[in-house]
Amino acid sequence: MHTLQQILNQKDTDEIWSVIPTSTVFEAIQEMADKRAGALPVMDGDRLEGIISERDYAREVILKGRSSKKTLVGEIMSKEVVTAAPTSSVQSSLELMTQHRIRHLPVVNDTEVVGVISIGDLVKDVISIQQSTIEQLENYIRM
Repeated sequence: MHTLQQILNQKDTDEIWSVIPTSTVFEAIQEMADKRAGALPVMDGDRLEGIISERDYAREVILKGRSSKKTLVGEIMSKEVVTAAPTSSVQSSLELMTQHRIRHLPVVNDTEVVGVISIGDLVKDVISIQQSTIEQLENYIRM
């Protein structure tokens, strides 16, 4: 199994997209749409303050009839952020995400956010490894 750092290395970008707590929810949702992301870390400088997801938007803005252009990210973000280290395995990260029912996992080295992993990133890796194992077994059988 790979580590989260190996998954991050395979991603198309090293850039970490984020928003600040004083951004409007509308700005955050626009950024998510532009980047095709389902969640963004909420940063105060280099410090991780929270995470905002499409789910937060649906539950805290839409269902409560709030205005996305007047509501600030800091008002609705998830403040208790589950994180993992770059050295964490894919398997342990999948278990952590399942346990906490989250789909996005900030990867933090000491206090620095080095990336965000989605459940899709991890599933893609597991499928790739399984496919490779199947091909190796098929080649072994043919010998």
